[in-house]
Amino acid sequence: MQITNDIIFEYLSEGVVVLDMSGKIVSCNPAACDITGYTEGDLMGKPFHALGNGEGDLFQYQYERDQALQHKKLVVESWKVHQNGTRFWCETSYAPIFTQEEHTGFCVVLRDISERKQIQIELLESEERYRLMVEAVKDYSIFMLDPQGHIITWSDGGGLIQGYAESEVLGKHFSIFYTATDLIDKKPDRELEIARQTGAYREEGWRVKKGGSLFWASVVLTALFNNQNKLIGYSKVTMDLTRRLQNEESLRQSEARYRSLVEQVGDYGIFMLDTKGRICSWNEGAKRIKGYTAQEVIGKYFSIFYPEEDILSGKPARELRIARATGKYEEEGWRLRKDGSRFWANIVITAVYDTERLLTGFSKVTRDLTERKLAEQGLQERSNEYRQLVQELMTTNNALSAVNHELEEFTAIVSHDLKEPVRSVKSYLYLIEQQIAQQKYELIGSSVLKSIKGTQRMQDLIDNLLQYSQVSKTDLKREKLDLDDVVAEALLNLDDAIRKSGAQISKDMTTQGLFGDRVQLAQMFQNLLANALKFTNGKTPEVSIRSWPESDVLRIVVTDNGIGIAEQHLEKVFGVFKKLHFASKYPGTGMGLAICKKVVERHNGKIWAESSPGQGTSFHIMIPTNEPTKI
Repeated sequence: MQITNDIIFEYLSEGVVVLDMSGKIVSCNPAACDITGYTEGDLMGKPFHALGNGEGDLFQYQYERDQALQHKKLVVESWKVHQNGTRFWCETSYAPIFTQEEHTGFCVVLRDISERKQIQIELLESEERYRLMVEAVKDYSIFMLDPQGHIITWSDGGGLIQGYAESEVLGKHFSIFYTATDLIDKKPDRELEIARQTGAYREEGWRVKKGGSLFWASVVLTALFNNQNKLIGYSKVTMDLTRRLQNEESLRQSEARYRSLVEQVGDYGIFMLDTKGRICSWNEGAKRIKGYTAQEVIGKYFSIFYPEEDILSGKPARELRIARATGKYEEEGWRLRKDGSRFWANIVITAVYDTERLLTGFSKVTRDLTERKLAEQGLQERSNEYRQLVQELMTTNNALSAVNHELEEFTAIVSHDLKEPVRSVKSYLYLIEQQIAQQKYELIGSSVLKSIKGTQRMQDLIDNLLQYSQVSKTDLKREKLDLDDVVAEALLNLDDAIRKSGAQISKDMTTQGLFGDRVQLAQMFQNLLANALKFTNGKTPEVSIRSWPESDVLRIVVTDNGIGIAEQHLEKVFGVFKKLHFASKYPGTGMGLAICKKVVERHNGKIWAESSPGQGTSFHIMIPTNEPTKI
């Protein structure tokens, strides 16, 4: 047996769904139903984000599709919701689908990785215990000064090295750590000035602890400037070299971290992480966006801003690995505020290196894009509404233009053809008047008879016009029809004409089912069959009716052995009052085929004729079956 793509799709052990451009599911395999718990019928037309977890996931899934289209592939791990309401951990692989170089949707592979994730969670818990143990080690004192030298931040290292608690030093001038000799010499002010002029001040010297004891310290005082080159403060790093617990490299690492910090930016959350991902600085923008004060977050692992599923998937650590490997990590995604509410954020994590290209930590910049995303979504929805409205207006306008053109043509034809019997009747009435005046009474009867025939023709024309207009005005009553029944109804209406002509009617209808209006379709067949019986030039009529399916349409062909139609007249015969022969030889109003064309067009189909003089005519009709398409 040949293995086809359909067989592979059917028996693939991994769930596969196909999404259209808007993110709706248009196809799936049995494995996708097994993983999600939904039936194929439940999944068809369902927005893919409905399988996710959490209000507002439309943002997340739209972003994932955009990333997949940009990078040709995207693999994410997240919670999904089973049909019974339980959650399971799922690995989702997106791949864009292109048809003739045009993007048409996405192929998404689903894998239930709940067991593997449980193992990862246990490993993360073990790593968290190790991280908390490492965080307890405090090797140096790092704090920030305002431009005048007052202490505005404090670290646990400061408490260990200098002996002060945070509440005891915040707001105090940093000169409290200097000896009396240095104070008399105004050494603290001089260091600030040197740092402001040169960017940094470095030295080793005596400093004073809380109890008054001295320790030999390595000090780095760094001036911090904003992007307008305005001094905004200083960072001060102090190491107790008495114990030699830290070397000069650690001092350079601390200096590099603080030099990248811009404390006063309010629209962006900007803070620093050490090499392990622990928060070591905090600015006003971060406080405004996330709701935490510096005291609440400094020293904590930055995963506190991430949703549960991101933490369980190891996303924070993965971002640091990518930033370390490539220099920068950037994305958009959900983040958490202090109160537990979510916001849509743009994230940039940049690896920070010293002059010898050794990693000293990471800078992290966060922007709250929630309002912008909501505005973009609203704008997109309005744009879609306007686009749909424009499309509807264009369709309506085209339809009105077609109707107007048809009406103009119809009016011109009707005006011409209705005037002809009126002129004829008028002429015979004048003739009768003259015959009476001349007392030629024996001629009046003939003129009256011709006038009657003229009025009868005008009545026939009016009746056919009413019949034609009713085809357009009457609502279609669509129902499931058997083609053989419709044809039988038309044959019954023409039974007398068929018997008198001795016509031979044959049928070969491979497919008979279609949706349509029984009355109008029977009228169409009746007109086609009536023409086949009429235009024979004395031969016994032979008519065949055939039908077969072609894709999603039903083709019907009615063929006769009549006089045929010249090629230049094949389209003309479908016009209103279009006759190719004199009424004396082939009586009629020329409305039959016009009515057939109107019936077919109202069923969203098309009709045309194929013929040559003396060889009969085949009328081809294509009508959509309107049967539901199977995926």
